[in-house]
Amino acid sequence: MNNQAIKYEIKENIGIIKGANHPVNALSYEVRKGLIDSLQLFLKDDNIEGIILCGEGRTFFAGADISEFGKPMQSPSLNDVIFEFENSNKPIVAALHGTPLGGGLELAMGCNYRVALSSTNLGLPEVKLGIIPGAGGTQRLPRLAGIEKALSMITSGTPINAKDALNSGIVEEVFPDNIIENAMNFIKSKLSLDNHPIVSKLSEKVSNIQSEVFDNFSNKIQKKYRGRKSPLCAIEAVKATTTLTFTEGLEKERELFKLCHDSKESSSLIHMFFSERKALKIPDIPKDTKILPINSAAVIGCGTMGGGIAMNFANVGIPVIVIEDTQESLNNGIKIIEKNYSNTVSKGKMSDSEFKNRMSLIKGATSLESIVGADVVVEAVFEEMKLKKEMFSRIDKLAKENAILATNTSTLDIDQIAESTSRPEHVIGTHFFSPANVMQLLEIVRGKKTSKEVIASTMKLAKNIKKTPVLAGNCDGFIGNRMFHEYVRQAHALAEEGAKVSDIDRVIYDFGWAMGPFAVNDLAGNDVGWRIRKRHKQEGKYDNLRYTSTVADQLCELGRYGQKTNRGFYIYDQQTRKKQIDPEVDIMFEKVAKEKGISRRQIDDNEILHRLSWALFNTGCMILEEGYALRASDIDVTYAYGYGYPHWRGGPMKYAEDYGLEKVLEEIESFRTKNPDMWPKCNYLEELVKENKKFN
Repeated sequence: MNNQAIKYEIKENIGIIKGANHPVNALSYEVRKGLIDSLQLFLKDDNIEGIILCGEGRTFFAGADISEFGKPMQSPSLNDVIFEFENSNKPIVAALHGTPLGGGLELAMGCNYRVALSSTNLGLPEVKLGIIPGAGGTQRLPRLAGIEKALSMITSGTPINAKDALNSGIVEEVFPDNIIENAMNFIKSKLSLDNHPIVSKLSEKVSNIQSEVFDNFSNKIQKKYRGRKSPLCAIEAVKATTTLTFTEGLEKERELFKLCHDSKESSSLIHMFFSERKALKIPDIPKDTKILPINSAAVIGCGTMGGGIAMNFANVGIPVIVIEDTQESLNNGIKIIEKNYSNTVSKGKMSDSEFKNRMSLIKGATSLESIVGADVVVEAVFEEMKLKKEMFSRIDKLAKENAILATNTSTLDIDQIAESTSRPEHVIGTHFFSPANVMQLLEIVRGKKTSKEVIASTMKLAKNIKKTPVLAGNCDGFIGNRMFHEYVRQAHALAEEGAKVSDIDRVIYDFGWAMGPFAVNDLAGNDVGWRIRKRHKQEGKYDNLRYTSTVADQLCELGRYGQKTNRGFYIYDQQTRKKQIDPEVDIMFEKVAKEKGISRRQIDDNEILHRLSWALFNTGCMILEEGYALRASDIDVTYAYGYGYPHWRGGPMKYAEDYGLEKVLEEIESFRTKNPDMWPKCNYLEELVKENKKFN
């Protein structure tokens, strides 16, 4: 009767059903079938009076089996399993530990009782994949926790801890340890009862609910999840608990689940889910590659970027030394770090003791000799090649033998920097995104001589400091900024040709980006792009390309760098940072267009969206063709986690593929006819269309 996925045993008068589908007890076909078989066996045994459902290893059942995503569900379905448990004539307690998520929590809610270890985190994260719970989660959770708690949990997808679950009525008891022993005592204490609670029959917490509760929640959700459908479907499903019978509610949930499951939003979010994991796999680096130990770090530079990078190490318990050239600069940098942590404490997201512990891990120094003991040295000085080469020459003489030497650069040539050292195999690019303590992406750049051990160790380090890493090749701007440069160039071309700055940003914001290209320039600092453009001009980058940043250069010459000077493409309130349109900027574009002999016209929203989207996409295809990205999905991860591209669109490459590569190419060719110097040809894209292929 025992199979590999489910084990069972009998202790005294209690039957124990145990998930053994390692590592996370995913609810695969074998698990679902094993659960029903074990339950039926126990129900036939008159010596068994109560049942414990639990998970072996690190967690209770943690949700669906991702290998079954997109495939037809084999019978029994999870709903079938839950009905069997719910209809049991013997009381069942789910003994929770680890991360009972999604289907795992739905299964637990089909039991009469739930107890948990204090370390347990549980939730219904389906909305993060663009779907809603599909096995009764939207119907049972409100009956246990109440409407508002259920709405919060289901629409955010964020797990809650065991204490919160206890206070919300989801679990009956929480224990510090010995979950099976405590579950045994718990279920034995219930055996004498004539009736045991069945969640689907509870009604107290879903009765007499005013419809305004749902309207108010919908309004909040629409602002928070712009353009998303699945959170709104989740609200509708939860609302069904207040107006329909349980059976009717399940039918409504299934109808809404299918609507979400078949949507582009869901396929895009599932694509992002798998893409993030795929990005960790590097074809030429074996799994058994030696990982260098990283137990200490040094960051050179304690400005906004350097301080943020240092916080990433302290946040995970790695001691870090931050180095500045003067005591005053160092003091200012440390104060900013303290302020960032204090803000987190004031929001209740960190305790005072955690704050003190993290600050104790960050030491300051004004001497470069302080890097001697560090396992990894991250250089975060000004983005200027001469300075970085000088710095790495000095680092080379001081850093210990096996230290990883990382440069935080957004565009510069890693190989040139590595040449300044006697050990280029230890040099790697680590492009953090600002603010470095918040932004999730870490673009890791391999040089020609970077060793496999250093690449593998840096990828592992990225995960350890809770970043999403993507490996990029060493071209100007790597993956993200090389593409972004073309995107911004296209935005400026549109403004020269007749589109208003505010309209361009509005179209992109409405599409789902965090902000439009001009607002991003103002946030990052227009002087940053200005420096890069000056270098590009010297290197001849614009010899065969249309230069569209004339107005941006003029703004910089006027000292209008964006938010930090309260004026850039927009005007900003000094206190609130609220932006307002500056008509002067549109006039500047009109004047520049006249000087360049550009005939201005009305440009519709569709053209704005497609020119910007396809400029990104076309450059991404060129990066793939040249081998600077391993796969199209890595580009999607880069944009979702580093540039504010809407996850639910799947990234720029997935979005174009969904639109249809043949149609995209046709539009690019049409745009190219009017502006040949804005649209470089990509053989790879043309081959994909010709051979009717998709990205790997």
